[in-house]
Amino acid sequence: MNESAEETKIEWREWGEDAFEEARNADKPVLLSLSATWCAWCHEMDREAYSNPMVAANVNDSFVPVRVDIDRQPRVRERYNAGGFPSTVFCTPDGDLLTGATYLGIDGMRKVVQRVRDLWTHKGEDAARIPRSLREDPPVGDLSPDIERLVAGQLDEKFDDQFGGWGDSEKFPLPRTAEFALKREREQALASLSAVRKHLYDDYDGGFFRFAEGRDWSEVHHEKLASTNAALVRAFANAYLYTGDEEYRDPAERTVEYLTATLWNGEAFGGSQAPGASDDPNVSEYYALGPTDRETTDAPAVDRTAFADANAMVADALLTYHAYTDDERARTYAERALDYVLSELVEGGEVTHFDAGNEADERSESGLLADHAHLLGALTTARQVTGDEAYLDAAREVADYALDRLRAEGDDSGAFVDGPREGPGLLDRPLRPLDHNAEIADALTDLALLTGEDRYREAAEGAVAAFADAADRFGVQVAAYATAAARLCRDPLVVEVADDAGSDLHRAALRVADHEKVVIPGVGAESDEQGTAYVVVDGERSEAVTTPEELSERVAELTE
Repeated sequence: MNESAEETKIEWREWGEDAFEEARNADKPVLLSLSATWCAWCHEMDREAYSNPMVAANVNDSFVPVRVDIDRQPRVRERYNAGGFPSTVFCTPDGDLLTGATYLGIDGMRKVVQRVRDLWTHKGEDAARIPRSLREDPPVGDLSPDIERLVAGQLDEKFDDQFGGWGDSEKFPLPRTAEFALKREREQALASLSAVRKHLYDDYDGGFFRFAEGRDWSEVHHEKLASTNAALVRAFANAYLYTGDEEYRDPAERTVEYLTATLWNGEAFGGSQAPGASDDPNVSEYYALGPTDRETTDAPAVDRTAFADANAMVADALLTYHAYTDDERARTYAERALDYVLSELVEGGEVTHFDAGNEADERSESGLLADHAHLLGALTTARQVTGDEAYLDAAREVADYALDRLRAEGDDSGAFVDGPREGPGLLDRPLRPLDHNAEIADALTDLALLTGEDRYREAAEGAVAAFADAADRFGVQVAAYATAAARLCRDPLVVEVADDAGSDLHRAALRVADHEKVVIPGVGAESDEQGTAYVVVDGERSEAVTTPEELSERVAELTE
């Protein structure tokens, strides 16, 4: 439990069956406080509402209060998120939902506490509900090019041509959406990335902030997450691939420096950096300082916990950047992060979310879909960039675990569930998250092409088709899903390189201007084909080429 929670007057319990058993025995509702080390408003609620003696007395008397770290308990986060963080959620002793809110001040907390007490007194369990995502099967449909078309149509509809980005309220960087747009609405993608660079990038310390509240990118929230920064390194690197413009390479390069310096914990990448202390959660005192004053001020705290999914995302991004630039620092740190995850967090293909070390009161979950999806993506990228077969062997193990253990028994939808179907509260109900199904489908598509094994492609098709009937209702935020669908409906460009990884021909293949392609190094390298490459488009294999120039010409001929 973090220091902010420990300094409140609430008698917090850890998430677990013991807390729910206590609630059942006492016939009290549970108050779940979903928080994060990087969340300024979470710390503000701890300082104000949860440190108020009257509020604390009412909470301690009428509820069993449980503090949840959303980075360490992602399955709890996905089931109980009330629309942002902090999430203040009231539920029954069995974990069913009563009501919830985000940030509450002292007066708001008093009112909600009284309302929930009255609700529990008069209705009890009858007031509870189960979220629709845990009650209903996914909207299974047909895998079709219409999925890509429908989401691509949202790009124009939601693009903000005045300020850049997509949407007309708060602005998130949406790196996966930018990548989707790079092949379909490139000017929108570049304009959006330029806006992200202008408004969310920290020019002094490096790294990107999480989001801005205003449509014009004002009221920036200054937390920096490893996952956000990784995804933006990859998006800016891919923009550089298409344009060759230093405007997109520079922020990627400087963010690599931020990740490998500020967030590196000596073995892997830490999860986040807090926004900095302030009396006003919307204004970070540290980031309001000029460069000279920052030099003499302690930087905001870093959570150095190495999470499997975040480290995989960083490794994937750094390898992508290296592929386009030959940056050896990026490659070295990517390989170190993958080595850490594979040696410390993976056993028999099962991925553990993080290493809890010797902390007796903390245990990490394992077998989470997000960890498997992102690690699989990083491993397939590593195979393409480095040529190392060991990464492909590891990818098979991780994928096979997901195929065997993360698809619900008797579920014909084809969707993957987010983790083990067990645990207190709502954890025993299967959740099929769209975004992580898209990520694993995309990675399985790469794995199928790298191994030649159709079973991986079939699993990818099932994961995408599981949500296809709702594609007309999806927004640009889930463009990664449309990317996965597009790559399954129309085979991605493949470049087979009968040469060693790192050769001029291999490097040229990596730099073909299509970030959705797959590069397979070492194909036939032991034969008389050494030093050649082949372009595969829609299953048709071209004649051999032997130079980077010929490769570029052949790709242009076959894809125009």
